[in-house]
Amino acid sequence: MENTTSSGPPAAATAPPAGHGVEFTCPMHPQIVRPGPGSCPICGMALEPKTVTLEATANPELVDMSRRLWIAIALSAPLLVLEMGAMVAPGLIGVLPPRLNLLIQLVLATPVVLWCGWPFFERGWTSVRTHNLNMFTLIALGTGAAYVYSVARSLPSLLPFVGNFSSVSSDHAPTHDVYFEAAAVITTLVLVGQVLELRAREKTGNAIRALLGLAPKTARLVRPGGTDDDVPLESVKPGDHVRVRPGERVPVDGLVTEGTSAVDESMITGEPVPVAKKAGDSVTGATVNGSGALVIEARKVGSETVLAQIVRMVSEAQRSRAPIQGLADRVAAVFVPIVILVAAATFAVWALAGPSPRLVHALVNAVAVLIVACPCALGLATPMSVMVAMGRGAGAGVLFKDAAALERLEKVDTLVVDKTGTLTEGKPKVVALKPLAGWSEEDLLRLAASVERASEHPLAGAVVAASKEKRLNLAEARDVQAIAGKGVRALVEGHAVAVGSLSLFEEKSPSLSAPFSAELLAAAGAEREKGRTILFVAVDGKPAGFLATADPVKASAAESIKEIHALGIRVVMLTGDAKATAEMVAKELGIDEVVAGVLPAGKAEVVARLRKEGRIVAMAGDGINDAPALAGADVGVAMGTGTDVAIQSAGVTLVGGDLSGLLRARRLSRATIRNIRQNLFFAFVYNVLGVPVAAGVLYPFFGLLLSPILASAAMSLSSVSVIGNALRLRRAAL
Repeated sequence: MENTTSSGPPAAATAPPAGHGVEFTCPMHPQIVRPGPGSCPICGMALEPKTVTLEATANPELVDMSRRLWIAIALSAPLLVLEMGAMVAPGLIGVLPPRLNLLIQLVLATPVVLWCGWPFFERGWTSVRTHNLNMFTLIALGTGAAYVYSVARSLPSLLPFVGNFSSVSSDHAPTHDVYFEAAAVITTLVLVGQVLELRAREKTGNAIRALLGLAPKTARLVRPGGTDDDVPLESVKPGDHVRVRPGERVPVDGLVTEGTSAVDESMITGEPVPVAKKAGDSVTGATVNGSGALVIEARKVGSETVLAQIVRMVSEAQRSRAPIQGLADRVAAVFVPIVILVAAATFAVWALAGPSPRLVHALVNAVAVLIVACPCALGLATPMSVMVAMGRGAGAGVLFKDAAALERLEKVDTLVVDKTGTLTEGKPKVVALKPLAGWSEEDLLRLAASVERASEHPLAGAVVAASKEKRLNLAEARDVQAIAGKGVRALVEGHAVAVGSLSLFEEKSPSLSAPFSAELLAAAGAEREKGRTILFVAVDGKPAGFLATADPVKASAAESIKEIHALGIRVVMLTGDAKATAEMVAKELGIDEVVAGVLPAGKAEVVARLRKEGRIVAMAGDGINDAPALAGADVGVAMGTGTDVAIQSAGVTLVGGDLSGLLRARRLSRATIRNIRQNLFFAFVYNVLGVPVAAGVLYPFFGLLLSPILASAAMSLSSVSVIGNALRLRRAAL
């Protein structure tokens, strides 16, 4: 019974040896999980470790296949010389007595076919036993038939030779009616294809290893007494403080507590411009510190860091199956039995109606059909492209949860975006101050921030942040009273200060001794038309002015929307904000449709409506309120700067947190699906053309036959071409 458990623990920096906790899985059938190396019972492909590790440990399957390959080459080369040499140099005929020639071929071919090629017979038998006919079914039948026929053909001539060595020169053995060299060379060429495939699959883990290698091995721990101590990275715990010097990599995810610097986050976000960091800003492990020194409080360590989560997501995505792979599976399931029938029919036709020697022609052409039709290229077409694409995306700040999301994104024609945190920074800022006569901007801001410091509202944070930028000394607020949805009031330095929306001042308490003037209200209205939120301020019941806050549009949003439109994608903005604010943002960015004032359930309903209209919808968001819509879209796109719930609900995560990452994801999706289609086309065309030629349909017209050796070489080259085409994705322009 196969173990079909889900993914294992996240990748670690070191790997235990095979058989000690490392699980192996099939890249084509990820539901197959075994405790050690081996082959897939469904397709016969070599299993590979589920966990990519920093150290590229030896692949036991590759080591074994390589050893078998070199031995096969060493024994097959003289076989080719013996059998084919006379065709190149006729003078070689007669150098070896025929029976001795035949005996040498048998001795050389037997270990190649029965030992070097034994894994193929094992996998072929497993495919028959489990009713999962695959490429190894055809290889085992082809090489086995050629070898058994040759042995049976040779024994009558060799038996007298065994007992009478002196009779060698006088008897004539059938050296031209046996196919030891075909069986051996076919086995060798299949081994070449297997080794090349295993090496290529090994390269798909290089992107993950490159990410793992970015994490420093040690951290400079700041002790309570102020001293620094270099400790292993795994010793750092949440709450510890670590020092990062200029040019060093940040060891953990955390918050800056001291210092300022610019941090290169390109390995996480794909964006080349360093990001300024100061006290209170978050930093990500494995990013590179610039010219300043920082002290960081560790928040996430080990498997909880962003880097570890990226590695885990990429590893799981590489093992997932794209829907397009179902086409290849369905074709292979029907194709192999049909090929066996075609090979049997080929043998029968040539044996009954072919030229003399009929049995030889029948066997050779049947073997050629079996070998040339091996669907190994068909099986590799999708998983190779998916594995390479996932690694390429990880290096560009684009994480796909699975191959299905990668495929669906290529078909998207409508993008639904949340405003806050997706198109905008998600961090409101004070953009204007309007004090009344008798008040300065600094005094107005200082009093407002002193009150708002006790509030958890995002707008309160914006007011406090503005006061810090101006380095204002805030006063203590007492008797703080927050009025939900309206504002907050408190006593500051003996004065009753109220900060909030206009509705706060319409209550009985605190009553205004004088209303806000028409001039001030007009100025506030002008700010609202710009999409800004107004916070009015009153001191001791008298109007003092207002503050205007806004959530700035991300610098890259306008260009990203323009490029998204260029791809023929319609953009719809959903937001819970007021219509005026939403329309201002939409006008600035050129968004096609705006739906404002919607609740989380309403966002999901809009997505459902668009899908019912026949649109293929991608939803981009970053908050908990976006999770239902993300889950309901054809493709959910989460901003990496957003909440864990949003990220878990999405099929694609943009680590950098802006829409430029979505463009990279779309380009990667299109390049990958195009690559898969190319692979499938080459595999289909190769098999469709190769089988009839191998069966001999061209023989009556042109006298052309496809030898089993050439069929094997063509089969191996088709796999190599698919692998090479898939590896091109590592250099895809994003």
